[in-house]
Amino acid sequence: MRVVIADDHSVVRIGLRILVNASRQCEIVGEADGADSLMSLLAETPCDLLITDFAMPGGQHADGLKMLNTIQRRYPTLPIILVTMFTSMTTAKAALAQGVSGIVAKADSATELSLAINAVCDGRRYLSERLRTLLANTSSQLLESRLSAKEHEVVRMLASGMTVSEIASHFKRSVSTISKQKNMAMLRLGISTDVDLFSYARDSGISP
Repeated sequence: MRVVIADDHSVVRIGLRILVNASRQCEIVGEADGADSLMSLLAETPCDLLITDFAMPGGQHADGLKMLNTIQRRYPTLPIILVTMFTSMTTAKAALAQGVSGIVAKADSATELSLAINAVCDGRRYLSERLRTLLANTSSQLLESRLSAKEHEVVRMLASGMTVSEIASHFKRSVSTISKQKNMAMLRLGISTDVDLFSYARDSGISP
């Protein structure tokens, strides 16, 4: 199986390379250090599996869900395993809806990636044990559930580094609408500053 790996941290790529090479059924045919370089690599390098981070620097593809949507449209049969830091089940479900085959948290044991690869090779989806536990523990998501789906997306994209104007352009909404959704999210969460909003997104696992 030809594998492409992508992560903006070289140490993580080294770790992924070791784990993938340990599998006799896989061969790494390319590596990318960002979303845009990943798109270029996929266009030039045929592969059977993509193992990638969720959010990486990369211009128009910096947002993780937008990147996944683009990959799914261009390569609809390509299995994708996310190896990421996010622990938000809302974001995980959105990624799965974009066609992701497996999700492994970076804090998981090394064996989880091997299990994910084996599951995907068998045509099954895979969530690591940590994420399955989070999914079962609905109480951990009570605070996040205060937000509507649109508010959740606005908070996630703000935390990923996008501006209100960029989010408005992405969703083809007005800047005023995005600002109102941001303000409503902050009101629901009892947050008054952008710093607190970003801290909430990080601590709750909405952003990587």
